[in-house]
Amino acid sequence: MKKAFVYRWVFFFIGIMLLGLGVSLTIKGQRFGVGSWDVLHIGLFQNLGLSIGMWSIIAGIIVITIASIGLREFPKLGTFLNMVSVGLFIDFFNWLIPDPHTFTLQLVSFILGILLLGSGSGIYISANLGAGPRDSLMLLIVKKFKLSIRVARTMMEVSVAVAGFLLGGPIGVGTVVMVFALGPVMQVALGNSKKILDNLIAEKQVSNYSRSRDGLTSNDNAV
Repeated sequence: MKKAFVYRWVFFFIGIMLLGLGVSLTIKGQRFGVGSWDVLHIGLFQNLGLSIGMWSIIAGIIVITIASIGLREFPKLGTFLNMVSVGLFIDFFNWLIPDPHTFTLQLVSFILGILLLGSGSGIYISANLGAGPRDSLMLLIVKKFKLSIRVARTMMEVSVAVAGFLLGGPIGVGTVVMVFALGPVMQVALGNSKKILDNLIAEKQVSNYSRSRDGLTSNDNAV
């Protein structure tokens, strides 16, 4: 059981790191636009200061409150860790990764960012240690309106993009691409990650059972 717990936390933190890296890469390729939430975060940053990562955390606090009330459940520890870690990773990778100045590098950065962002979301959700604030809101929409993850995510991304645009955040063709691409990427990553995690846990349980049985057999032979 301890190993299964460790596997889940490993998946969780790997997913969170990839998510933060993906966000930063899309911001680096903002010539094409940025993700819906980052349109909002950048708009708030431009109007009120602080940092993009800090606004990610603040927005997360608001969203998690709404989702908790709607789902009528207290957020898991992983949700709080997600909220803080993603914002810190965004600011860290924004500082670490140099700004690409050519069209080609920004395009590569943007595309890679989408893939990592969606994949990271699917990986950490598969650990079932608490969805992040935005994904908690997505799950609330799925539950209340009986929608698929793809449809719920798309609806949420469109709404947030409009709000961010009204605040002056950057919107481009890439923003539209992300609105419709993130849901499918995340759904595929979530399904694959759950299979891998379940297999790892199952293999460990079988291994533990085999060792336990071998031990009992040895004791029986000794008697």
